[in-house]
Amino acid sequence: MNTNEAALRETVIEPPKGWQMVDFKELMQFKDLWFFLVRRDIKVLYAQTILGFAWAIINPLIQIVVFSIIFGRVAGLDTGGIPYFLFSTIAIIPWTYMSDSMNASSQSLVGGAGMLGKIYFPRMIFPLTPVIAKLVDFSISLLLLIAVMVYYKVIPTANTLLLPIFLVMMVMVPTAIGFWLSSLAIRFRDVKFAMPFALKMLIYSAPILYSAETIPEAYRFWYSLNPIVGVIEGFRACLLGTPVPWEYIVPGMITTVVILATGAMYFRRMERVVVDVI
Repeated sequence: MNTNEAALRETVIEPPKGWQMVDFKELMQFKDLWFFLVRRDIKVLYAQTILGFAWAIINPLIQIVVFSIIFGRVAGLDTGGIPYFLFSTIAIIPWTYMSDSMNASSQSLVGGAGMLGKIYFPRMIFPLTPVIAKLVDFSISLLLLIAVMVYYKVIPTANTLLLPIFLVMMVMVPTAIGFWLSSLAIRFRDVKFAMPFALKMLIYSAPILYSAETIPEAYRFWYSLNPIVGVIEGFRACLLGTPVPWEYIVPGMITTVVILATGAMYFRRMERVVVDVI
């Protein structure tokens, strides 16, 4: 190719055609931007705070203490012989990550409207950024979980080897829901106001404060379609060494994959109108 031909080369950016899913090659081409946005989210979250990253432990700890008093001592919920503080800690740590990620991801496109109209980059980076950034908080909060397990002298079992499966599922849940909600939020700003209410309802729809065994058997299959149920039950089984309740986990895995696939396709479909709508 001579100099004139190189000078006349043009790059044409076209919107995706049809119902496409994730373009991993394109995402990797913008990995530097992705890294910058993740780092920005982490720095902004704790900027000008006294305690800094300690809040990643304080926030779930306060919830655990309150729930342990109300539901463990006052209400006396049955946990199958597991100390309620330990029982709730194992659930609230992954729940805090998922709820924070879903909330931040749902507003990612609206919050990043200033960048969207100026340069081109895969819009999917926006809802994925908080999902990755919140892993820092989750990693720090694991120190609290480890401390509680050591205090109650919990010994790891072979089930612990299955934990990576549920860590992946824990990340997939807010990613899937984030695709849907961020796409809907650019058209319906009600998503912003509905999220706090929805998250409060979700904490009672999964076995975070109670045991899944308390659900009547006739409703357990429908209950297990909630992907959060599979994550929480998987964490408890892996860390406490109890039998893995696959009857709760497998339906949730299927639901997660369906929501993730359809959410990714819908997000890609909406990419072409994001700038116009916002």
